[in-house]
Amino acid sequence: MRVECKISTAYKEPYAVLHINKMTGTIAEIISMLEKENANSPALVAAKDKKTYFIKPEDISLIRAEGRDIICYDRLKNRYGLDKPLYELENTLDANFVRISKSAIANINQIHHVEASFNGTMELVMKNGITDYISRRFRKNFKERLGLE
Repeated sequence: MRVECKISTAYKEPYAVLHINKMTGTIAEIISMLEKENANSPALVAAKDKKTYFIKPEDISLIRAEGRDIICYDRLKNRYGLDKPLYELENTLDANFVRISKSAIANINQIHHVEASFNGTMELVMKNGITDYISRRFRKNFKERLGLE
């Protein structure tokens, strides 16, 4: 296969064009890798113990409003404060994150299991042991994102 790469500061965003006569497994993998390259969400700026941390989205388990604070939990259950509102974070984060209630966003890749709960809600248990509830309002979207409906 012939490969051509052009590098120029005139390009604001990288893009790729493939000219192929048929789709193969290898080409599908390459396309997936290229899509992930540009889809990575930027690190979030978080605070803990008067220190500033940069947290990769893939390390985040759950983000939720706790009182007036926006808190994110990482894979190890560390608790960090964020300075952005949930709606802004929801727009910033990639497709691996889904809104589960008015006050929480979960990383789909960090879900351990989901079980039915009272009043039509569902209890969400993350791999790090943190739990939250998927409200009835967000249940349909959650199920669609996971391919359950």
